[in-house]
Amino acid sequence: MAKVCEICGKKPVFGNSISHAHNVVKRRWNPNLQSIRANVDGTIKKIKVCTSCLKAGKVIKAPRKKTKKTT
Repeated sequence: MAKVCEICGKKPVFGNSISHAHNVVKRRWNPNLQSIRANVDGTIKKIKVCTSCLKAGKVIKAPRKKTKKTT
């Protein structure tokens, strides 16, 4: 599954990790994605959203499902 934010399109960034001895190793920095239930065009969907979009309020989170207590 792709590690891409469905709101802003943020995706992994590639580069090199360089040690003090200048050993170069390929690595990648992934965005901090959270899988949430969101209200998208009036329907509730599970989408992957980065935390910066959540903090900025670009996503309307869906309310939790209510369950009945049986006592």
